[in-house]
Amino acid sequence: MNKGNIMKNIMALTTVILLLAVWGCSTSHRVEVAPVEVKPIHITIDVNVKVDKELDDFFSDIDDAAASPEAENAK
Repeated sequence: MNKGNIMKNIMALTTVILLLAVWGCSTSHRVEVAPVEVKPIHITIDVNVKVDKELDDFFSDIDDAAASPEAENAK
């Protein structure tokens, strides 16, 4: 064998080894996702209604005073 054939064989072998290494290192993954079911959520909050009514009763005298006309000496 001459020197040219040996170099060609080495290059061909190196190319094959590199291609096999690249092919062996490549991976692919398949992930299947099941459909997600979204259901509506109904929330009823009526806690603040009682507090709101109590505050309206507590401050009703201030609201009544603001609605009445001002005194003569306040001008």
